[in-house]
Amino acid sequence: MTTPLPQSATLRAPPLCLAPMPALRAPWNRLPPGATDCHCHVFEDPVRHPWGAERSYTPRLADRHAYAALCRSLGLERTVQVSASVYGADNRLTLDLIAELGQDRARGVAGIAASTTQAELHALHDGGMRGVRVSTLVKGYGGSEAMAGIAARIQPLGWHLQLHFEHAAEIAALEASLLRLPVPLVFDHLGCVRGSEGVDHAGFQAMLRILQRRDDCWVKVSSWYRRSDAVPGCEDMRPLVQALVDTRPDRLVFGTNWPHPALFAPAQVPVDADLVDQFCDWVPDAQVRRAILVDNPAWLYGFA
Repeated sequence: MTTPLPQSATLRAPPLCLAPMPALRAPWNRLPPGATDCHCHVFEDPVRHPWGAERSYTPRLADRHAYAALCRSLGLERTVQVSASVYGADNRLTLDLIAELGQDRARGVAGIAASTTQAELHALHDGGMRGVRVSTLVKGYGGSEAMAGIAARIQPLGWHLQLHFEHAAEIAALEASLLRLPVPLVFDHLGCVRGSEGVDHAGFQAMLRILQRRDDCWVKVSSWYRRSDAVPGCEDMRPLVQALVDTRPDRLVFGTNWPHPALFAPAQVPVDADLVDQFCDWVPDAQVRRAILVDNPAWLYGFA
């Protein structure tokens, strides 16, 4: 059944995403207590939480109850909700979910606008937000041109800047600027490098250098199925994950990217248990895996 569009949607609505897979099975690998999903979204009733007209995709409904079922199935106990780009600077859904789960189990990453006031930023902090996302790929957040201004505004809060690039080459082009930004940095989705581009890609190498030079830089091991040129096994992504583990295992976090937005036919939505098992296969050391799943998120997002 197709998700109904809110009344504000235009006749030429952005493309409709594929629906997430149900939680079909548990992973073969058991995750440690406190395992954290550091990149995920929920999409609920668009009448109560309307989508922006200027958006890159039209989501399917993927509510908090479906996400909770997924977490139970996978063995995830904590979550970092990234307020989706379709909501722009409207963070009410994310704040509502954090309040429902409690900040011992949930934190968030916000979208903000130039008009967002410092008082509103402080209210977002009190509600459990710990970062702001910018993107050069999807509409709704503001792109790399907004980085310096946002960094200056969020520095007093101790927040990080979450960087979502359309192409990994942008990291190389922005390397000097990224090294100077006065707030912690979190690179989305392995820096958005493609599997066919490989470890030697200039953008990926720039990200590794930033990881080595900045002690407050982090990378999300997430959404690799979107960057792989060898789906479903995604073996071309294994060397990238291994290079990150070899460089800074203490600065990596894991994310499901549920419900996998901005996937369109004929692509296929991944089975979430398969993603967990791929991650565990690529990170076989139990201590490193625990760091990525439990300890690193606790430090980055302020979990107890």
